[in-house]
Amino acid sequence: MTSQAADAPDTVAASRRSKITPEREREFFDAVLEQIRRCGYEAVTMEGVAASTRCSKSTLYRQWKTKPQFVAAALRATRCVRISGIDTGSFAGDLRAAAQAAAEWSRRDSALFQALGPAVMQDRELAQALRETLVEPEVRALQEIVRRGVARGEVPAGHPALEYIPAQLLGLLRLRPILEGRHADEEYLTRFVDAVMLPGLGLT
Repeated sequence: MTSQAADAPDTVAASRRSKITPEREREFFDAVLEQIRRCGYEAVTMEGVAASTRCSKSTLYRQWKTKPQFVAAALRATRCVRISGIDTGSFAGDLRAAAQAAAEWSRRDSALFQALGPAVMQDRELAQALRETLVEPEVRALQEIVRRGVARGEVPAGHPALEYIPAQLLGLLRLRPILEGRHADEEYLTRFVDAVMLPGLGLT
């Protein structure tokens, strides 16, 4: 009897969670991330997301007990690699293509990154979700570009500039809005590749 009583709450909770369809869950996730981009993390509330998606706040709280858990789940569910499928046949071409791909999502992702910045310093799970979503996939994609460039013999494996490629390209995406109040668009990022990254690698 004791075991059955202990299991009952979990069974009820699982039943309630199962009523949320994947499509409805995605609607919740899209809503919270869009509100963070527009209003900032601190201004977003579970109640506000519930109102915008026309559900009860208890529906959200049953699934995600806190706002950081909700946002972390939203980040992980919407994860995708923006710099992917790039293989132009040359290291220089790949870096230019990566810059162009990065420019396509810089405005939305940079806004989200900046809005979440203060919060991730206080919540480890949120920080990890942000890295998994907006940082690590792109770093791995750029490292693959580097690997192919080295394999083709275009640049020596021990070249000291190679390790800084992800930090240069991704860092510029995050910093230009802060330094200049403008997003890193395709023209800006491509010029950076040609003027800074390629000469640093000894490529033209």
